[in-house]
Amino acid sequence: MAGTSFLDWPFFDARHRAWAAEMEAWAAAYAEQLSDEHDADGSVIRLARAMGEAGLLRVPCPEDGRLDVRALCLARDILARHAGLADFAFAMQGLGTGPVTLFGTPAQRDQLLPSARAGTALAAFALSEPEAGSDVAALATVAEKDGNGHYRLTGRKTWISNGGIAASYVVFARTGEAPGAKGLSAFLVHADTPGLAIESRIEVTAPHPLATLRFDAARIPAEAMIGRPGEGFKVAMGTLDVFRATVGAAALGFARRALDMTVERASTRRLFGVTLFDQQMSQAAIADSATEVEASALLVYRAAWLKDAGTPRVTREASMAKLHATETAQRAADRCVQMHGGLGVTKGHKAEELYREVRALRVYEGASEIQRVVIARAERDRRGS
Repeated sequence: MAGTSFLDWPFFDARHRAWAAEMEAWAAAYAEQLSDEHDADGSVIRLARAMGEAGLLRVPCPEDGRLDVRALCLARDILARHAGLADFAFAMQGLGTGPVTLFGTPAQRDQLLPSARAGTALAAFALSEPEAGSDVAALATVAEKDGNGHYRLTGRKTWISNGGIAASYVVFARTGEAPGAKGLSAFLVHADTPGLAIESRIEVTAPHPLATLRFDAARIPAEAMIGRPGEGFKVAMGTLDVFRATVGAAALGFARRALDMTVERASTRRLFGVTLFDQQMSQAAIADSATEVEASALLVYRAAWLKDAGTPRVTREASMAKLHATETAQRAADRCVQMHGGLGVTKGHKAEELYREVRALRVYEGASEIQRVVIARAERDRRGS
């Protein structure tokens, strides 16, 4: 088990320390055991059900509708250190239900959250499109009223996590109340809705369930709208404002594992009569990773604490956390591979797996370049420029 002294930081309450111990015990026993890169779909289904049975999904799918961002971050930090697919399964139950938890009606919460909390139904967040990822205002999927209390959804969504195995999707579409981002709305769409099809599955470097969805005039009841007409951008950004810091937490977990493996390898591998650790270059690599991991942890848990403390928007702080932690994870994983030499690039070795796992974190939920834009604009706005 990695060091837990950071849990003594003032960001955390006693309940967070108890939650971290509960999550660590479960992850140590089951996270890697239930994960199989060769069966990503089956792994995520198994992991979600096991987490549901253990009661762990009460945090991303809370009964009281209040998301504890510090608890979410602690879980992703711990799970990612053990197994990337375990982190993925946990995170998607939160992101896929987040819009309903934060903005849905009581009826929508009753419809979605109990089965998601039990891990018996997977959830998904369908925002990205072939021509609209970071630029949410450019979404082309449309939802048109059909005059009978329903909307007709037409368009495509891609890079959708849990695509193909989810029981429900939160889909963002253009309803036309205003140009650009102000004319979007969010809908809760069941996977068996006529007109919704899985166009293709997407294979990526670190296997995860991903798909492209196609909507051909899929008929959705008006009461499936989350929030009010034209509030889709608010729903999307409000959800991402919560979960962006948790991406940084997952990166932090990967970086911790990479650092642990780097230290262990350097301390045990002998070369020219001494250990790798005795080489100053090895010590420099370890020192850099250790310092960057600590800085990432501070940024991640500051953002989470601010959100839990009631700060209306933590976009700047969450962007800083995601940017720093994901870039740190990439460097830490690279150093880990380098320290392991040929083993580090051997298929199936944990160092090689970490290297593949962390790469996507710098892309999804806002690429590093987008985070830099967000941070820079926030700095300008803080100064009234």
